[in-house]
Amino acid sequence: MPTATIEEYLETIYKLSEKGPVRPTPIAEAMGVSGPTVTATLKRLEADGYVAREKSAVVLTPEGMAEAIDIVRRHRISERFLVDVLGLSWDEAHEDACRLEHGLSPRVLEALEQFLENPEVCPHGHPIPSADGVVTKVEGAPMCDFAAGRQVRIVQVSEDDEGMLAYLGSMGMFPGTRVKICEVAPFKGPLMVEVDGATYAIGREVADRILVVEGSQET
Repeated sequence: MPTATIEEYLETIYKLSEKGPVRPTPIAEAMGVSGPTVTATLKRLEADGYVAREKSAVVLTPEGMAEAIDIVRRHRISERFLVDVLGLSWDEAHEDACRLEHGLSPRVLEALEQFLENPEVCPHGHPIPSADGVVTKVEGAPMCDFAAGRQVRIVQVSEDDEGMLAYLGSMGMFPGTRVKICEVAPFKGPLMVEVDGATYAIGREVADRILVVEGSQET
């Protein structure tokens, strides 16, 4: 059984792989460790059969992918419990779920999922893998890709920046929130958006991390 540290690495590699080829440097940045530490850990992961190297990229093996999806499942169910039952805010839940996820046995995880009535996504809109490892793809595009005048609905928000989550939460911008894009400044400037009658400025970098679908109706 992998250690908590190994699980964190596999989870990080999995999430990075959703955006493209995974390199050691982004792993180090995401984990908050040095390059040599990542290099040593990747060698261990490779020796244990969890990852393989394809040129300069790090790729999860089938065994590594299964472990990564399992820890992602535990993390996102933990987040739902922390937010829905214990009342933590969505910006607080991510860090605490990182601690809780490693201690959940399969039996407790199954009971917790049933208690929560089998949620499909975490509080940030990311899909919760099924017990047999199936991950549903979330459709949508970054908010910054939409022009002024469009009505959109938030479906997912990047979960790894606590400050950004707190900022969006203060404006009521959660998955399911309907947003009108009022103005898009040129030269990668901010977006002016309307949420529940209030207008806010959203930086382009933040808007790039908010996944939305066009239209205001729930699907």
